[in-house]
Amino acid sequence: MAGARRVTRIDDLPVRDELRGKSPYGAPQLDVPVRLNTNENPYPLPDALVDRITERVREAARDLNRYPDRDAVELRTALARYLTRTSGHEVTTAHVWAANGSNEVIQQLLQTFGGPGRTALGFEPSYSMHSLIARGTGTGWRAAPRRADFSLDPDTATRAITEHRPDVVFVTSPNNPTGNAVPAETVLAVHDAAQAVKPTVVIVDEAYVEFSHGTSLLPLLAGRPLLVVSRTMSKAFGAAGLRLGYLAADPAVVDAVQLVRLPYHLSAVAQATALAALEHTDTLLKYVERLKAERDRLAAELTALGYDVTASDANFVQFGPFEGPDGARRYWQRLLDHGVLVRDTGVPGRLRVTAGTPEENDAFLDAVRALKKEHSG
Repeated sequence: MAGARRVTRIDDLPVRDELRGKSPYGAPQLDVPVRLNTNENPYPLPDALVDRITERVREAARDLNRYPDRDAVELRTALARYLTRTSGHEVTTAHVWAANGSNEVIQQLLQTFGGPGRTALGFEPSYSMHSLIARGTGTGWRAAPRRADFSLDPDTATRAITEHRPDVVFVTSPNNPTGNAVPAETVLAVHDAAQAVKPTVVIVDEAYVEFSHGTSLLPLLAGRPLLVVSRTMSKAFGAAGLRLGYLAADPAVVDAVQLVRLPYHLSAVAQATALAALEHTDTLLKYVERLKAERDRLAAELTALGYDVTASDANFVQFGPFEGPDGARRYWQRLLDHGVLVRDTGVPGRLRVTAGTPEENDAFLDAVRALKKEHSG
């Protein structure tokens, strides 16, 4: 066609300026014997749960000619019961919202409280999707640093909030990719500093909280209508393929995010599957206890081998340091050559390994010992 423009790459398209030159989020999906790079729960769902999912999905399938429950009331009620039981803080259906993974929850929050002309603030290194979703929603992004040990300093956080005056603040606890949990008093300092500037939504991302040594920050919601806790069923519930995330917050926040959610956003099949998983909470949380023990074993073994290990309350361990500008990447490749895939998260000189089954963790540690022997030889 005369005058047609040749398009060969994304930047040839009229995409928004803030998306130019960027890369999509994603970890390598490689066919290797041991995959410990995406923080998945390594244990397949038990047969009893698979059978229950089959029953619930079969029931839902009879009505697939109809739209699903738009407000997912039964699921939100079950999630509220789970949160109340495991946190000791009473949560009702009105306090809970669910979506397709915690990333969609975060997207909806930023669509509601962020957007053009508004900014979000996070403390890096942290979960990179926070800044990516901010960019995707037209929300300005500001980053403040963590301490050298990757913990969150309340004074630094307060100064950053005062300087940037954000509309949304993210606190990730336990933090991904470093593993640190954030003490309640630090979260309160962040929250209070933010509210002193202007009404600011503070989102506590608790994707890995079930693996924590401590307790959830859910009780902090009481009396704080702009504090939000986001969660996922991908990790502790071993349901990464389900894509089910949820939040707990003041009912007014739940009402607000429904202004931006797509109609019937959560399928009947997803709701049925999540409900079945919640019926088997006790069984699934036993796997969490196994993974916590394996995480601690990984940390102890890596420390004994001379690595600096970041204290972790998640289902993964960050370790290093690896010298040189590409030291972590080179070590990542050497582990891959031994059939073990871990994650190079971009934190200088550090790698992250997910706690897998005992056999997978043994294979990883054997590879680390072999590489250490090669280096010393």
